[in-house]
Amino acid sequence: MDKKKVVKIVIAVVLLALAVGLVGGIAGGNIMYHLKNRGELGPLTRSDIAYKNAQAPAATSKDGTINASDWSAVYPEIALTMGQNAVNSYITSYLEQDPYLVNIYQGFGFAKEYGSARGHEYTLEDVYATARPHALANCLTCKTPNFAKMVNDKGVGVYSMDFNTVYAQMEESVSCYTCHGNDAGNGGKITITHSYVNKALGNNASSIDPATLSCGQCHIEYYFTPSDKETMMPYSSVETMTPEAILAYYDSFDFYDWIQPGTGTKLLKAQHPEMETFLYGKHGKLLNCADCHMAVEMTYDGTVYHSHNLESPLDNPTLLSTCATCHGDTDMAAVVRKIQSRVTARETEVGNKLSDLKDALTAAVSSGKFSEKTLDQVRKLHREAQWFFDFCYVENAEGAHNSDLAYRCLDTADEKIDQAMAILKN
Repeated sequence: MDKKKVVKIVIAVVLLALAVGLVGGIAGGNIMYHLKNRGELGPLTRSDIAYKNAQAPAATSKDGTINASDWSAVYPEIALTMGQNAVNSYITSYLEQDPYLVNIYQGFGFAKEYGSARGHEYTLEDVYATARPHALANCLTCKTPNFAKMVNDKGVGVYSMDFNTVYAQMEESVSCYTCHGNDAGNGGKITITHSYVNKALGNNASSIDPATLSCGQCHIEYYFTPSDKETMMPYSSVETMTPEAILAYYDSFDFYDWIQPGTGTKLLKAQHPEMETFLYGKHGKLLNCADCHMAVEMTYDGTVYHSHNLESPLDNPTLLSTCATCHGDTDMAAVVRKIQSRVTARETEVGNKLSDLKDALTAAVSSGKFSEKTLDQVRKLHREAQWFFDFCYVENAEGAHNSDLAYRCLDTADEKIDQAMAILKN
């Protein structure tokens, strides 16, 4: 039997046993006392968690990574809630939802397949099945702790290894080691296991809350270095995480992800800059990722823990109650959905204009009517417009993390599209 299937079966059995045990405790009535006290004290917070220190179990993986099933006896609640991420199993095809994407991404893998991310349970499965080409192992960077462990053990040469060769050695999707190393949160400790984070940020890493940076290891804008295909962050501090500063960074060494057929533009493909967007908003000054996506829960016996079922606050009343600290009785779900609806509508408007610019530039190139100097002027504006549009579009909060930045990016893209089209019409 495939080793990945064996691991999933083991985890499923463990989670089933845990669920039976937890339900049994709830049936005993003990939870009613704790829920009553919780209501009197208000929402639970991290300060209510009594973090434990436990001896690490023996690793069952071949590479020495202590995986979730190894830790499940020590942290049963964590293992149970981690397994709940499998519920997020649906995929929305953005190419079907927003057809203009196929045109603006022409010549790049995202024009072949681009869908919404599922729960962490599926990271390995999805990267293997994608229709986007992945010749090198660097595509596995954020999909499995085993890859981070391999890089930490063997160095950056791992990034340029053959994808299939390395994939065959991977054993687990995003899991305990990713955010905690083999300490798995003893004493609440977070470990940044992706080496490129510390390489890019250096001492500036300490200025970011570890509960945000642990998520930001993957939920960021990144690129693959031309020299050794290493995953790298295009900045060195929070101050240089703006879309403008990142664009300037890429421009400084003429970096591009692909040259688009027809237009000849050297285009960039933004990834998913959640951390950058969040840190530049007002929420980033008050909260961390865990505050809004990892509910603090209580078991039947009074154990308080951080749920590792990663959710939107809009789908979890416990998480949504965090908003009341600043917003009082405001219906925050309605407020956020209104923001997301407006941002999405603006994305559609600007995205279609960007598609029109791509077609106009393609026609201009083939017409022979414009000098190469004029075409390069338009290409520069095209590159910049697509960058600012994409920085907003691919950020998964749809404006909820930082609506001001979302609108700024889309407005900037819109202005550059107008400037480019004006040149082509002269």
